[in-house]
Amino acid sequence: MRVSIRRSIGYTAFLVALTGLWGCSSGDGAKSAPAPLDSGDTNLVFVVSPDLAFGGAGDVDPRTGNLTSQGLQRSLAMASFLKEEVLGGANVTSILALEPMTHLQTAGAYPDMNGIGYIQQFAMLNQITLSGTTAYSYPIAVAYGAHSVPAGVAEPSSFDGVTTGLAFGAEGGDNLELARRILHARLPGFFVLSAPWETTSALLAGIVDAESYSLHAPTAYAGPNAVFAISVSPAGRAELTRYDAPLDPIASYPALPEPIPPAACDQQPPFAIQRAAGVDGAAVPVGMNTTSTVYLMRHVEAHPGGEGWEDGNYVGTGQWRSLALPDVMRDKIAPDEVWSIDPAQSFGVGDFNLFSYVRPSLTVWPYTIATGLPYKLAASFPLGAADDPNAAQATIDFFFKGGALSGKKALLVWEHAHFPPLVEALVASYGGTAPAPSLDWPGTDYDTIWTVTLDATGNLSVDNGLCEGIDTSGFPDAPPMF
Repeated sequence: MRVSIRRSIGYTAFLVALTGLWGCSSGDGAKSAPAPLDSGDTNLVFVVSPDLAFGGAGDVDPRTGNLTSQGLQRSLAMASFLKEEVLGGANVTSILALEPMTHLQTAGAYPDMNGIGYIQQFAMLNQITLSGTTAYSYPIAVAYGAHSVPAGVAEPSSFDGVTTGLAFGAEGGDNLELARRILHARLPGFFVLSAPWETTSALLAGIVDAESYSLHAPTAYAGPNAVFAISVSPAGRAELTRYDAPLDPIASYPALPEPIPPAACDQQPPFAIQRAAGVDGAAVPVGMNTTSTVYLMRHVEAHPGGEGWEDGNYVGTGQWRSLALPDVMRDKIAPDEVWSIDPAQSFGVGDFNLFSYVRPSLTVWPYTIATGLPYKLAASFPLGAADDPNAAQATIDFFFKGGALSGKKALLVWEHAHFPPLVEALVASYGGTAPAPSLDWPGTDYDTIWTVTLDATGNLSVDNGLCEGIDTSGFPDAPPMF
């Protein structure tokens, strides 16, 4: 399975160039012919992600604000349209998307994951080279800007200005400032922005006004298949193009083009740990949840060049696993809700300094669509380093204490290196004389699931007997095509 790619300017060059800014003149007219954009221009491509206010009929679940299976089908087909008909097969330069916690929907105040989810398949159709290894993957910038951190969300340690995403309400003008920095840098290439119509329309109008372009920004929602682009030539002439993708998605969950081979649950040596009040001197910690089960799941495949290969996203092979999760997990777990990491955080790892850590939350996004489960982000505390005891304690306090998950089953998709110290700290909190476990999660294991159970009195059991049961070893590097 192959995807034709024409490479354009690299992501690292984009990061460097954003620091050097100069003016940009304007031009008249709007390009109406839907030919692919010119890779020699600076192209801002606006993809409208569905939300409860603006989306295709049947694309958004009114209970959760998440996409439906039909909406997911549209996003997968839109990716191919963007790649071939808008970019002409070229590689993207940068992808920016909505910061999910800036747009809470429904009475449950669920974060809007559609901004990054809607553009994920498109990210998988592009390539990036890190540490000498090229993979089907691309970073998605969704980090908070200086004025866009919502109330109740952990304040980032810094604002890098490079991986900043789009805020729903454009607090403090962050969105417009970001777009103007790209335009003034005059980098040729394709800068794809994915956000709801409310954010997109305000940004389009703001750009036209701030840059004094003689263009007419769209003011009315044009439907779920419309894509807009502002292109600025090297001479400074600006044009506006509208594309209309010929998409009519079906309502059923997407079927993968090839069957998923099963795998045995043998990636880790089996373990089972128990701590019960009065046994070997153990005691249930104060405030521990009761009658609760939390499934600990790792993100999908992400490191084709080893653990040092890092762009914050997963890779094409991982898209097969992510889309297969609803089917393979159907008879294995039955959670009441799903949790993951707030992706609007930046980290410094790998070939370049910063990225938005989107892959855990995107891993389980299709599963939440297929099941209709509430999808929540643990945004009130930072992820922290895996070896930081404060990070383990914050995770324990959030998911295993306080009663919020008492009487519930939750699926938690996280960063795998955090799981061993988390469980070790949780077990240690019971005290007693039983030997402390020494746990490990191999870097090559994307399949195992750990189950943490608290009974009616808070007694603890942990085991690794579950797995997704997916063998991706024979799958292509490219994502499935739709």
